[in-house]
Amino acid sequence: MDTKDPDKTRKGGDRVSQAMNDIKKLGFGLMRLPQKDGKIDIVQVKQMVDRFLAEGFTYFDTAWAYAGSEDAIRQALVERYPRDRFLLATKNAAWIDCKCREDAIKQFDISLRQTGAGYFDFYLLHNLGESRTHFFDDFDLWNWIQEKKRQGLIRHAGFSFHSTPEELDALLTAHPEMEFVQLQINYADWDNPAIQSRRCYEVARKHGKPVIVMEPVKGGMLATPPAPVEQILKASDPQASNASWAIRFAADLNGVITVLSGMSSLEQMEDNLASMKRFSGLTTVQKQTIVQAQEALAEIPLIPCTNCNYCAKVCPKNIGISGSFTAMNYLTLYSSREMAVNQENWLVGRHGKNRANECIKCGKCEQACPQHIHIRDELEQVSKALLE
Repeated sequence: MDTKDPDKTRKGGDRVSQAMNDIKKLGFGLMRLPQKDGKIDIVQVKQMVDRFLAEGFTYFDTAWAYAGSEDAIRQALVERYPRDRFLLATKNAAWIDCKCREDAIKQFDISLRQTGAGYFDFYLLHNLGESRTHFFDDFDLWNWIQEKKRQGLIRHAGFSFHSTPEELDALLTAHPEMEFVQLQINYADWDNPAIQSRRCYEVARKHGKPVIVMEPVKGGMLATPPAPVEQILKASDPQASNASWAIRFAADLNGVITVLSGMSSLEQMEDNLASMKRFSGLTTVQKQTIVQAQEALAEIPLIPCTNCNYCAKVCPKNIGISGSFTAMNYLTLYSSREMAVNQENWLVGRHGKNRANECIKCGKCEQACPQHIHIRDELEQVSKALLE
């Protein structure tokens, strides 16, 4: 396929748009499956799969990088239902332990074997953005994925993405043949400068790409949002769960194929099914409730970092300042030290930055900060809260 042909690109987008009409807007995310004795609980996964399909939902999302997930879905779904009863998505993470093109391609073969699915309805290049993108370029996986489509082993090709709207725009401009994009979208991150959900969504729609939503409940944190937010949601609808508000916010957006929920129990499954099986859009009152919840979140005092990273350009110790502040804001908002530590590890350690406790307090960062943040003091608080 000529990746520069806009007519072919539009036809590809139209095919996925047509597929949207047949997919109920709740997808079963298979990254956080229930555990028993340290292993995935296949018995409970089978029960969850049965309930999901019984309510008319069909979209299952796994990945080569989700340990045990592809094998579990083979046992719970593929070996128990006709292939035309479900849609299966998986992903290729070429940036994980791949030294050459052959290493990356092996991930696809492993996924076919582990799932036993025969083909994938949706196949994604996994977690593009920042330093990860070049692996897909270097290994020419863009043309490779089109070849797999021609072979009938992939029905729809797209990618998941974690980075800036500017980088997303560049990727979709360079690769218009991609049929859809998977984005982190939730009402808490809609205008969060560290995530920029709204702007990334708008870029995808500008390019005519349907969107699959990931992290609608922000890793579970919006199931237990800050007290002021929960009070607003409960006042509007005492019977609706906090998580259902988050999922419905994402599902209400135009151009969304489905909203992935990483369900890890039958209880979570039943709550999601109850809120989504008859979903036809948010009412005006419900939309206003979400706006009020977003305004309540915005009033919680956070480190006012906008991720401009001017500080990083002058820091002699290469401290991951903005990543440290994002992690600290997680702690303030959701009172989850575990989640905050995970964020700090990903945004700082895994991005090759030094930790907050390595700051030498030279003050150059504060001179460069347009938000006039007392960076040295804030980094000291990060060190005490997350690194000790």
